[in-house]
Amino acid sequence: MEHAELDARTNSVAATVVDAAMEVHRTLGPGFLESTYEEALCYELGLRGVAVARQVQVEVGYKGHPVGTQRLDMLVDGRLVVEIKAAETLLPVHSAQLLAYLKATNHRLGLLINFNSRLLKDGLRRIAN
Repeated sequence: MEHAELDARTNSVAATVVDAAMEVHRTLGPGFLESTYEEALCYELGLRGVAVARQVQVEVGYKGHPVGTQRLDMLVDGRLVVEIKAAETLLPVHSAQLLAYLKATNHRLGLLINFNSRLLKDGLRRIAN
C-alpha cells in the first residue's frame, strides 16, 4: 500500500512518531531494554502532544470465535500501531507480528522500530495492511 492511499492524518502521525523515535535514539543510543525505549518514546510523544496508549490488549478471533489476546506495545492517536524492538537485527517474524496486529485491530498502518540499530533508519519498518 502506498503512502498516498493512507489518510493524511495517519501519515502525519507516523512522521511524528519517526521524528520522536529519532530523538529518543539520538539521546539514549542502542543497548537498553525495549521497555526503556517504550517509556522514552511515550514521553517524547507526550511532549509533542500526541495521544499514546501503551500495552493495549487486543482480542484475536478465529471465524468469529475469540481464541486469545495479544498486547500492542503502543497505539498512537488511536490509529497507528507501533511495535518496539531492541534486537540485534529485525527478522521476518517481527514484520509478521506487526502485520498480524494490524489485521487483528483493523488498523491500516504500523511502525516497527528497532532501537538497537546503530542508525535508527536501518531499524525502521513501515508496514501497511
